[in-house]
Amino acid sequence: MSNTFNGITLALSKGRIFEETLPLLAAAGIEPAESPESSRKLIIETNRADVRLVIIRASDTPTYVQYGAADLGIAGKDVLIEHGGTGLYQPVDLNIAKCRMSVAVPAGFDYEAAVQRGGRIRVASKYVRIAREHFAAKGMHVDLIKLYGSMELAPLVGLADVIVDLVSTGGTLRANKLQEVEEIMQISSRLVVNQAALKMKRELLQPVIEAFAGAVKS
Repeated sequence: MSNTFNGITLALSKGRIFEETLPLLAAAGIEPAESPESSRKLIIETNRADVRLVIIRASDTPTYVQYGAADLGIAGKDVLIEHGGTGLYQPVDLNIAKCRMSVAVPAGFDYEAAVQRGGRIRVASKYVRIAREHFAAKGMHVDLIKLYGSMELAPLVGLADVIVDLVSTGGTLRANKLQEVEEIMQISSRLVVNQAALKMKRELLQPVIEAFAGAVKS
């Protein structure tokens, strides 16, 4: 990525976050030149010469913004908690890509008994920080197993007793004979801003931040 670009670099991930960000971009007068779903480009120009998009993995967004490779980014609350949010200003909850972080177990697993006993359970999750803090608050001992996908498989093959994962409709859980037993938190995506960029590029960034905030549906 060239370091000579003096405009705004906005980090986005493909899929749901990108699609649900389009109306917010439009409110700020920004239109992507092409869709990341059909383009192989990782840097996408816009109708504004001073704004470009970088397309990255959702989990990398806070890192790009933290280190100033992007001035702005859009990331889920789940990703921000796992990252720790160091060096990031989070001015707006965009209320997009909404879902929930939940505990799920195989049908027939007595979760209430496991929790009450304060026994040791094995928890599979991509979100180990969230899982650790949740079960620590219950006074439970857990063995955390970090996975990067197909979380539902873990309890079915005996790798873990329970999983902590994002749930939207619950269809994938039901298809794999798992049930949601506890909601940990509601998740939505937030606008994150590099704190140094906010000082150096305030005249460029502030109108975009305000346009996003004004376009958010409660």
